[in-house]
Amino acid sequence: MSLISWLRWNEAPSRLSSRSPAEMVLETLMMELTGQMREAERQQRERSTAVRKVCTGVDYSWLASTPRPTYDLSPSERLQLEDVCVKIHPSYCGPAILRFRQLLAEQEPEVQEVSQIFRSVLQEVLERMKQEEEAHKLTRQWSLRPRGSLATFKTRARISPFPSDIRTISEDVERDAPPPLRSWSMPEFRAPKAN
Repeated sequence: MSLISWLRWNEAPSRLSSRSPAEMVLETLMMELTGQMREAERQQRERSTAVRKVCTGVDYSWLASTPRPTYDLSPSERLQLEDVCVKIHPSYCGPAILRFRQLLAEQEPEVQEVSQIFRSVLQEVLERMKQEEEAHKLTRQWSLRPRGSLATFKTRARISPFPSDIRTISEDVERDAPPPLRSWSMPEFRAPKAN
């Protein structure tokens, strides 16, 4: 037996996926929607069975076969959702799915409401993408903007440590006021007065 057959796992795959990232995002998001719709329908069936069991007092669930999914998206609604899914960047796909699952866990919606929640999550993600793109654009503009040197700043702002020739009221008040008294813990030092 040759050693080459044992080392085949180390080889790179012979063909890479020919799908674009947008197609992969679309497929992933639509599979998530379909799976969550099935789950919502199953939970809705369980709730109705539990209510029926409480009302009649009899459990016939062992007799019933698992029904086929009854709710499906209309073709126009599916196309609209696919159109929005294609606009989502691949890096936002995971956070969109997490947000969608979080909302479904919080709300426990009916099957018909799942697609509306999905659409709202996609709109939320698109808004976040737009905001981050604008922030990135502003950052890029700021970093490419020519900066002024400190020499031009020094010529515009002159700080003079010497008092101006204009007299102010506070100067007169400070000159005529007696010096403030020191606290008890500090000794009083006064310059001798010249006569």
